[in-house]
Amino acid sequence: MLAIKDFISGIHPYDSLPEDELTRVAGFFARSRRREGEVIYRQGQQLDGLFLIESGSVEISDSEGELVSVLDRGNSFGERGLIADGRAQATARMMRAGTLLLLPAQHFDRLRRESPAFGRYFDRGQSRLDARAIRRDSGLATLKVAQMLNREPIAARPDTPIAQAAMLMRDAGVSSLGITTEDGHLLGVVTIRDMSGRVVAEGLDRQAPVSTIMTADPVTLPPDALGIDVLHGMMERHVGHLPIVDGGRFVGMLTQTDLTRLQSVSSSVLIHDVAAAGTIAEMAEVTARIPELLVNLTAAHQRHEVVTRLITDIADAVTRRLLTLAEAQFGPAPAAWLWAACGSQGRQEQTGVSDQDNVLILADDADPDHPWFAQVARFVSDGLNACGYVYCPGDMMATNPRWRQPRGVWRSYFDGWINRPSPEAQMLASVMFDLRAIGGDASLLGGLQTQTLEAAARNSIFVAHMISNSLKHQPPLGMIRGFATIRSGPHQGHIDMKMNGVVPVADLARVYALRGRLPAVNTRARLVAAEAAGVISGSGARDLTAAYDLIQTLRLRNQAALVRAGRKPDNLLAPSDLPDFERGHLRDAFVVVRTMQSALGHGKGALG
Repeated sequence: MLAIKDFISGIHPYDSLPEDELTRVAGFFARSRRREGEVIYRQGQQLDGLFLIESGSVEISDSEGELVSVLDRGNSFGERGLIADGRAQATARMMRAGTLLLLPAQHFDRLRRESPAFGRYFDRGQSRLDARAIRRDSGLATLKVAQMLNREPIAARPDTPIAQAAMLMRDAGVSSLGITTEDGHLLGVVTIRDMSGRVVAEGLDRQAPVSTIMTADPVTLPPDALGIDVLHGMMERHVGHLPIVDGGRFVGMLTQTDLTRLQSVSSSVLIHDVAAAGTIAEMAEVTARIPELLVNLTAAHQRHEVVTRLITDIADAVTRRLLTLAEAQFGPAPAAWLWAACGSQGRQEQTGVSDQDNVLILADDADPDHPWFAQVARFVSDGLNACGYVYCPGDMMATNPRWRQPRGVWRSYFDGWINRPSPEAQMLASVMFDLRAIGGDASLLGGLQTQTLEAAARNSIFVAHMISNSLKHQPPLGMIRGFATIRSGPHQGHIDMKMNGVVPVADLARVYALRGRLPAVNTRARLVAAEAAGVISGSGARDLTAAYDLIQTLRLRNQAALVRAGRKPDNLLAPSDLPDFERGHLRDAFVVVRTMQSALGHGKGALG
C-alpha cells in the first residue's frame, strides 16, 4: 500500500487529497500485471472502476477500431464510461506489458462527490478521448510529422558518458535522446526506460559510453510522414518514441506524450474545460493552449473561417463562464442585462492574438450606477485579461461607464452618431455595428440592432461618412509590383496583415451590409449576403471574397509558424519569406481590395 500511496501522491488530482484521505484511497486500489496485447475491456462492457497506469502503455480505440489515444504511466482511463452509464465507451488494450491499478467504481464516485478538485478534474477530462472531436478539430491523422515537432532535437555523441546523457535528458525535460555523429546523423536512441532497465537495474558503470545502452539503428520516419504513420509505427513496433530523420540527419523526436498532447487540444475539449473551470487561473491554463490549437487547425488545412470561428467560440465560452462566476460572487443582477462583444470577437474572427472589446446593455429600468454592474464588468474584464484577451487600448470595455448603459441610452448613442457624423462617430459606429450577444438577455440587442441598421441605411450623409472611414486603411501596395513594407525598426520589411489586410476588407463588408440592411456581422458572411442581395456584383463579390480568403489564410499560417518557432503570434508578415507564387497572389489580392475601395469611393460599389 505504501508504494501505491507514493505513486499516486505525485499524480493529479490525487495530490490534492488530504494526507489521511490519500492513505485511505491508496488502500482501495487493486494492482494487476497485464501482458502485451491483452484486452482490458471492450466497448459496452460493464466497468469495475477507474484504471491508472503504473507501468506499460495502453491504446484506446473507438467503435470503428480507430485509434483514439495512446496512454502511458500516470494516465487514467475508463472515467468517461463510469461517469456516463458505467459501461465502457471505447476499447482498451495493453500496447506494452505493464501494471495497472484499479480504483473500484464506488470509491471513484464517492471521491467525485466529496472532493471538488477530484470531481472537477475528471468531469473536465471526460471529453478528451472523443475521437470525433479529435478528427474534426485537430486532424491528427493527417498532420505532417514536421508540423508535430515542437522542440529542437536533443542529442548526444556516442562516447558521451551515461551519467552525462542522463543529466542532459533531465535538464531538457525529455524522456528520450538521439545518439548522433558529429554531423548529426542518427546512430541510435536512448530512453528513460533504458536508463532504468539497463543502467540502474543491472548496475552498469555510469561513466560507460551511452552507446552501450542505446537502441542502434531504430525505426525512423521522415518529416513528410503523417500522424497516422506515427500512430501505426508505435503500435506495430511497441515503441513509445520515434526519431525523425531528414536525409539521415536527426531532426526531432515524437513520443506518446506528444500524441496525447496533440489529441487533447481541440476546440471542443478546450470549451469543455473552460465550462468546468472553477477559477480564473484554471481558465487561463485552458486558453494558454489556444496557440497550439491554431497550429493544429492550420496544419490540418482547415479553412480560415473555421479556424477563427472555433477560436472565437473559446473566447465566448470564457466570457460566459466568467459571467457565471461573477453572478455567483456578487449575487443576482438588479435588472436585465446583456454582455455583448464587438471587434473581432463580435465578428467571430479571432486569431492567435486578440484584445477584448465589450459592452453592457442594460434594461431601461436599470440603474447604470448600481455597483453590481461595475463589479461584474471589472471581474469579467480582468478575467479576460488574465486569460490572454488583453485590455482594449481604446477603453472599449464594459468597465468604462460610457459603455455600460440602459438600452435607451444606447439608442441615443446610435442616433447621435447617425445624425451628427464626426470622425469619432464614424469610428464608434464601425465598432458597434459588429456587436454580438454573448451572455444575458439577447433581446436587448436584437431590436436595437435592427432599428439602428434601418436608420443608418436611410441617412445618405452618414453612409457617405462610413464609406470615407472605410477607405482609411489601405492595402500595402508599393510601386512596380512591390509591397509597401515597414521601412525601419524591428519590423522592417514586414506588412501588417491585420491593419492593412483584414481591416480594409472588414470595413468594406460593413458598408455593404449597411447599404443592404444586412444583419450579418461576420465579414465573409457579409460579403456572401451582399452578393445575394445585389449590393455588389457577383464578380466583385467573388474576387473580394477570394482576396480575403488568401489574406486571412496567410495571416493564420504565419501566426502558426511563429508559435511553432516558440514565439508569440502576431500580425506581421515578411513578403520576402513567401514563395514567389504566393507572394504574387498576395499582391494580386491587395490589388483587388484597393480596386473595390476605389469603386466604393467613387460611388460605383462595383456595380454595373
